[in-house]
Amino acid sequence: MINRRHFLAASGASVFFAGFPMRGYAQRAEVGKVGVILLEGGMDGLAAVPPVGDQSLKKQRKGLIASTPIALNPFFALHPSLAQFARMLAANEAAIVHATSIPYQKRSHFEGQNLMQSGGREAFASQSGWLGRAMELAGIPGKALALDMPLIVRGGEDLDNLFPVNLKNVVPPKAELIALLEAEHDGDMQAALEKLRIRAMGEALMPLRRNPGSLALEAGKEMAKPDGPNVAVVRITDFDTHAHQGTNDGMLPQRLALIDETFKGFKTGLGPAWKNSIILTLTEFGRTVKENGSEGTEHGYGTAALLAGGLIKRANVVANWPGLSDKELFEGRDLMATLDYRAVCAAAMEAAFGLDHDLVADQVFGEKNLAHVHGLIFGA
Repeated sequence: MINRRHFLAASGASVFFAGFPMRGYAQRAEVGKVGVILLEGGMDGLAAVPPVGDQSLKKQRKGLIASTPIALNPFFALHPSLAQFARMLAANEAAIVHATSIPYQKRSHFEGQNLMQSGGREAFASQSGWLGRAMELAGIPGKALALDMPLIVRGGEDLDNLFPVNLKNVVPPKAELIALLEAEHDGDMQAALEKLRIRAMGEALMPLRRNPGSLALEAGKEMAKPDGPNVAVVRITDFDTHAHQGTNDGMLPQRLALIDETFKGFKTGLGPAWKNSIILTLTEFGRTVKENGSEGTEHGYGTAALLAGGLIKRANVVANWPGLSDKELFEGRDLMATLDYRAVCAAAMEAAFGLDHDLVADQVFGEKNLAHVHGLIFGA
């Protein structure tokens, strides 16, 4: 079967696939490709996309601002570690959403990471993820090829995943043998054999190197295949920058560089399929506005999100900016989130899967009044 190193990275990164075409499912040509980059630990959106036009920025966090940010417009800039993403912005194939967050304010990693994947308001209340539910609405098979099927791609029905092993003298079953067995059986046995066929597909995946950029590159290549998955999830850890966060270099700039390489990897791997793709970041919360006593930041609320792909037609920074003065901060310490990030996820589902916004808002996120921001991000 598949070696563990194909999916588990020692560097704190891993990749998961979902939505493999299967017999009996019509694969619609207009269905796009979706990549989600999970940033575990709480990414500091004010460092990644500093609001240099806010007069309170330097006063509040002088020791956390990179000295050579990339100017985007008179108000926002981009951390220099995100140079590849900046080029995508210049090519009108990327966008930024700032002052956003999932609707979670308690600052627990465990609860926040569960909610960013489930898409709900109550932690550990759902057995499925928002992306998995959206795939079901779009009629995309919810099969996942993963070490431990992540919550975000789990659907409500017919869950199945792969647990890779590497046992001596064990070889994958031949496709011809599976086909012969399927011809002799029906019902439950045929369904079980179909699962075996999906598992056997895994051997074709190339060995992956252990960094997010390489994982994204190989994920993009698989997604670009006619029989490849519709969805890939790349996980990057260690955004919990309590100490020595860094400005031009250091812990956070290194993590931002990994995000940059991940976007680049997806674009390169997808090739022509990039034009029908959307890649977006997702994190559980932001960081405090002010620096702590250890040259770092604490768990916060509002943050920034990065999106890229050919489905975006015009570069933009979407933000209803709340301000950074003390009186404008959430609970006197955090960037206020003025947009529910689930609205951005819903817009991505509308763009990639052709799903109606109201349907996604209600059946995927359980929020009938979720803001409709598709035009702000994907409008020409």
